[in-house]
Amino acid sequence: MREGAVMKLPRRRFLHLAAGAATLPALPRVAWAQVYPSRPVRIVVGFPPGGPNDIHARLIGAWLSERLGQPFVIDNRPGAGGNIGTEAVINAPSDGYTLLLVPLSSAINATLYDKLNFNFIRDIAPVAAISRSVMVMVMHPSVPAKTVPELIAYAKANPGTLNMASPGIGTGPHMAGELFKMMTGVNMVHVPYRGSAPMQTALLGGQVEFAFDGMSSSIEHIRAGKLRALAVATGTRSEALSDISTVGDFVPGYEASSWFGVGAPRNTPTEIVDKLNNEINAGLADPKIKARLADLGVTVLSGSPADFGKLIADETEKWAKVVKFAGLKPD
Repeated sequence: MREGAVMKLPRRRFLHLAAGAATLPALPRVAWAQVYPSRPVRIVVGFPPGGPNDIHARLIGAWLSERLGQPFVIDNRPGAGGNIGTEAVINAPSDGYTLLLVPLSSAINATLYDKLNFNFIRDIAPVAAISRSVMVMVMHPSVPAKTVPELIAYAKANPGTLNMASPGIGTGPHMAGELFKMMTGVNMVHVPYRGSAPMQTALLGGQVEFAFDGMSSSIEHIRAGKLRALAVATGTRSEALSDISTVGDFVPGYEASSWFGVGAPRNTPTEIVDKLNNEINAGLADPKIKARLADLGVTVLSGSPADFGKLIADETEKWAKVVKFAGLKPD
């Protein structure tokens, strides 16, 4: 009997422990959020250091590091229009320790690339939006058009003679231009460059005549008279260029802007997503971060994870129509 009792005790303890272990997946979800993060967190950026994607990631990463007491490390994984970085995050554990800097190109790539190993909307959980940036329709001063209606008239009178520059196929400025062509019926020749800097050099030198460009990189050239601003692409006027109309004032329904946010692998615990969302929104309300974003020519875009998810879904649908209409393929 005594031997049997000795044998039963470990078995009972094992069964007790097993029963407790079975409840572990349910029990610690709130606890995860309370102690999260307990080690460094990666923010994957699908583009090289120094660009707007990287700048946004570092700005938010520094804020989260300060607030949550763990390093948020930027991991640049450039290539394939950001798809390499996206796939790295999708294949990471859904534990909140690998995040993705989500730009507009994520919505565009869903249609631009035929064979992706993932479905962005299904495989990435939206965490929080960060900002929306203003794009400006700019023209080399040698072109006589000074307004959007004049540009449309000039382009229709001279089909295929205006060159429309972009930082690359499928980028926000390229898609803004293709949307403009689709909605107005003008015929311009797309000239893609490998990045914003060479595009702007060509535009300033008159090798190309027309482009949509980010406010932050073009505003000084506009003020110096080296480029002519015809309109902003956003739905409302920009405070920085308050005397410049919107494209939508002349082309009803036109709106194009770049945006940035943060995502995580699907099935990341809701408690962790909500914690990150709250902290990012707190950062976006901080005067120093708001001022830094204003310096970059962007506006704060705060909200819930669901708000950001709706933005991604709406933009994916919107740009799919443009990609298909223009017959675009990645370079």
